[in-house]
Amino acid sequence: MKVVITGGAGFIGFRLAKRLLEVGELTGPDGNKHAIDAITLFDVGKPLEKLQKEGVTITAVTGDISDGATVNNLIDRDDISVFHLASVVSGGGEKDFDLAMRVNLDGGRHVMEAVRARAGQPRLVTASSIATFGGAHMTDIVGDTAKQTPQTTYGITKAICELLINDYTRKGFLDGRSARLPTVIIRPGKPNAAASSFASAVFREPLTGVDYTVPVPEATTMPILGYRAIVEGFIHLHELHGDQLGDDRGVSLPSHTVSAGDMIQAVTSFDSNRQLGQINMEPDPFIVDIVKTWPLDAEWRRAQDLGFPVDGGLDDIISHFIEDYLDA
Repeated sequence: MKVVITGGAGFIGFRLAKRLLEVGELTGPDGNKHAIDAITLFDVGKPLEKLQKEGVTITAVTGDISDGATVNNLIDRDDISVFHLASVVSGGGEKDFDLAMRVNLDGGRHVMEAVRARAGQPRLVTASSIATFGGAHMTDIVGDTAKQTPQTTYGITKAICELLINDYTRKGFLDGRSARLPTVIIRPGKPNAAASSFASAVFREPLTGVDYTVPVPEATTMPILGYRAIVEGFIHLHELHGDQLGDDRGVSLPSHTVSAGDMIQAVTSFDSNRQLGQINMEPDPFIVDIVKTWPLDAEWRRAQDLGFPVDGGLDDIISHFIEDYLDA
């Protein structure tokens, strides 16, 4: 079977592709396990690395997710599964409403319609976000039964796509699932336009000897999860039988709730034998205004009942980052 990963040149998309090559098979539209013989990585740019595995055709395609014809050309087989991760991130979405709507909402619809056109109800896993929660009446702890009233354009587009996935599945057009992600850490490379980018940078920069200024107050609290568990969560969600999800196809992935101060404490006390960069605090009003609309805490009983993987917390996540990106 073929796998398409939109956003496949990105951090999580590329790691997902590497992990799928190790797994080697997924459940197809017929409900049986099938060997993966093709993976297409779609993004606005090419991956920085090349993947290869004997017997698997791996293709990197560049293009615009908001172009329906391009998306249709990607999803060109009935024996297919799609992981839709392509997105304008939170800070970028607040600065450019039209771009967020075109990429996140129109692009999402194009993916759903392309999958709908295939026979056999292929599985479509989309990346949603905890940013779908918000508003004056948001509870202190959010979860799968909390009302979604997002206060960012990014969160709005994710919430709409969650509802569309539910309805496309209800209508029998496809077998959809939405993974509602907490903040993903630790991302390698340079900071991106996501308001949550600081949650990776506060680890990444000091561990590589670079000074870093944290743009939120030390008491800022947020749910986080390491990238390895996120990738395993996507695959686990794909493999669940549809009956286990019922009519609500969105699942809040497991998370750890930590403060910016907890993050600073974890990285400065971690025994890595590295000369750490200095950490300073200087709140950025633009970032603070976005982050304060997000939930402070999250529960994930449903994910626990469904057997989703979770890592051991900040020390585990730091160890994984050092192993995968600094020592490698």
